[in-house]
Amino acid sequence: MRRCHPRCWPGCCNAGTAPTGSSSRRSTATGLACTKLGLDLGVPDGPGHGSLWVFPGFRRRGAGTALVSAARTELRARGRDLLMVDAPHTPAAERFAAACGAEALGTNLRNRLLLKGPGRAGLDAAAGRAVPGHRLVHWSGRCPDELVDSYARAWGALETAANGQAAVRRPTAADVRAREAEAERAGHRPYVTAAVDTAGEVVGYATLFVRDSPMADAGEALVVAGRRRRGLGSWTKAALLSRAAAENPHLALVQAWNDVRDEASLALNRRLGFVGDSSWTTYAVKA
Repeated sequence: MRRCHPRCWPGCCNAGTAPTGSSSRRSTATGLACTKLGLDLGVPDGPGHGSLWVFPGFRRRGAGTALVSAARTELRARGRDLLMVDAPHTPAAERFAAACGAEALGTNLRNRLLLKGPGRAGLDAAAGRAVPGHRLVHWSGRCPDELVDSYARAWGALETAANGQAAVRRPTAADVRAREAEAERAGHRPYVTAAVDTAGEVVGYATLFVRDSPMADAGEALVVAGRRRRGLGSWTKAALLSRAAAENPHLALVQAWNDVRDEASLALNRRLGFVGDSSWTTYAVKA
């Protein structure tokens, strides 16, 4: 599953970065509007990821619609047929998306956690609350060979799509390696903390994507059925965040996106000190 970062519709700008290997830019002659496309070269038939911006004083003049048309042309020229875009959950964005024929796939709450200050002590404390019968295994980059099959099975238990992205139904070790390669291409350092039981099986894990920025992006966090409500989720994710903060002094903020219907993930993030600040809707635009 690819982590889909926030992008923009006219009037909605965000500083998210796309996990892409190629991009195409096009702007109006006046420089008052622009659009950007990102494509992952490692997934030849995957969707494009885009951003689009029209300056406030020049909206409602057709510039946004013209740029969406240009983006569709660029996608078709590269053999792609779908563009994924995130926009703030507002009536204006909904109207513009409808006018473009975009399909709303879901709404996500943006949650943020400050790693500096008093909240850090609570995070470290949660990381120290071990769950009997389990141990934590940490890695950055490549999953240990002895855990990769078990990790893939746990990944397959993911029940909630992230930002409109479909989960891999039966992921294998090859899918794990492909996702690791994608993160490397995007310039991300994936951090993973996994909860492993006495039989050596991964029963829960949490992921984080660190880059040369004060902000990191949380990936998925899950505990497999039958092991929930024991504190594994809080322990695993707290340990992941605490470790990443200790190893990356430049990190000041972690951003997480959760489906507004995913009460379990929202509750987990609240326990760890995350605060929700805005809602964004993922749209699919056909080329």
